Order: sequence, then structure tokens, then C-alpha cells
Amino acid sequence: MPLVSMKEMLEKGKENGYAVGQFNLNNLEYAQAILQAAEEEKSPVILGVSEGAARYMGGFNVVVAMVKSLMDSYKTTVPVAIHLDHGSSFAKCAEAIHAGFTSVMIDASHDPLEENIEVTKKVVELAHLHGVSVEAELGTVGGQEDDVIADGVIYADPQECKQLVDVTGIDCLAPALGSVHGPYKGEPNLGFKEMEEILDLVKIPLVLHGGTGIPTKDIQRAISLGTAKINVNTENQIAQAKKVREVLNENPDLYDPRKYLGPGREAIKETVISKMREFGSSQKA
Repeated sequence: MPLVSMKEMLEKGKENGYAVGQFNLNNLEYAQAILQAAEEEKSPVILGVSEGAARYMGGFNVVVAMVKSLMDSYKTTVPVAIHLDHGSSFAKCAEAIHAGFTSVMIDASHDPLEENIEVTKKVVELAHLHGVSVEAELGTVGGQEDDVIADGVIYADPQECKQLVDVTGIDCLAPALGSVHGPYKGEPNLGFKEMEEILDLVKIPLVLHGGTGIPTKDIQRAISLGTAKINVNTENQIAQAKKVREVLNENPDLYDPRKYLGPGREAIKETVISKMREFGSSQKA
């Protein structure tokens, strides 16, 4: 099956009460694990790629080639999108689109609203020309993800969300409502009242960043309020690192990377499968 944009999968999720997971790629093993999990669960899936991870893997073209080759080898039948996570500029979004990404996020949330709208509108014009979906963000998600660092959380303003969506024509919106990138330092406190208000105003699928560590009841409530995409990276990284440490601690003389990265890959796959079931996307492909 060819790569697809996120638009249809997220609209179906929003209409039918489930969310599609975005699972970030960090290397080959992540791509293998996530694609295998999606096929086994018959779940649509979004492969998130940050600019830093793309650099690590050799660039946007390498990521697309790797994913397409794996999908061909695995005979993947479920919908798969490759999504630029936290695109920092129009130029980076354009680079990803021309490399074959089927979805991009332009993150101009740190800029004044007018500038956010201006750059987002440009990205949407180019992306939609190529059949590529676009995500944008308002407010500030806390924590750090690669080059994106935020000190504290700033809730998205519902009226600004409506303005951004109406003027730009984005396909999904990530309103910052209390989630953070990385591990939580306490109980997550999501703004469900604001989420409901924003959904009522914008009508398009919402995105929850920082999906690691949020209780299932809060995940389910967010999905009921129009959240159709949930981003997960930290949980997979922790699961992989834990398994690799276990294997190397038990076998201190081990040096073949396949012998410890293989079990690490299985840990990622198990984590992704559990998330797909939690988000309700299993058997929805």
C-alpha cells in the first residue's frame, strides 16, 4: 500500500471515537517495530520524524526510502503516513514534502499569532498542492523534544485556534492544553474544558502531544473530545533502553548489535501494540 496523508485517517478516527498513534522514528529498529505492530493490529499509523531524528538517520530522503523499502518487504496493507514532527520553518516543511513525506507539522507556536498564521498558510498551500496533510500548534507544550524546548506550559486560546484554522485551512490542530514532551514530573493536568470549547469552534481533528504517561481515563476523555492523533515517543525509548540494558547486563560479553537491538525492537513493538489498543485504532485499518 502506498504512503497516505493523515487527513482521512484522522477524520475517520474523530467520527468513530478513536485516535491514531503517531510513533516517532529514531532508527531502523523503530521503523521495523512500528510497521510490524501496525500490520499485526490492523491499525492505521503515523510515523513521526523530528528534524533531529531525520538528521541522525541521514536526512528526509533516507527516512522515506527506508520506510518505503520496509513497507514493500513487509507487504504492508494498513494506511501509513510519514509526518514531519515540529517542522521549524516553511523551508524545512518544503524539504520534507519534496522528499516524499505525506504529512507535515509547522510549529510556529512560539511566534505571534499573525506570524504563525502567515507561515502556516504558506505551508498549507504547498502541502495541499501535493496531497500532503498539515498540522499546526497553538500555545506551548512543556518539556523538550529534540530542538524544541519549552519552559512551562501555555494553554492555547480557543478564539485564536478558531482564527488559525479558519484562515489557514490546516487539517488538524495541536492545542497545548497541559501535556508535556518527555516524562511527567507529577500528575498530568489536561484542560478538558478548553479542549471541548476548541473542538466546538474548529470542528477539525485535535492532536495531543506528549502522550507518554497520561492515564488511560484521560486519554479516553481526550478522544471523546475530538482528539484523533496522539503522539508517543518517550515511552518507546524507555522500553527499548530498559530491554537493551537488561540484555547487556545479563550478557556482559555480548557485542553483536543484533543480539541486543533485536530484543529492544520487540520491546518497542509491544509498547506500540498496547498503545494502539488503548487509543482504539486496532482493527480500524
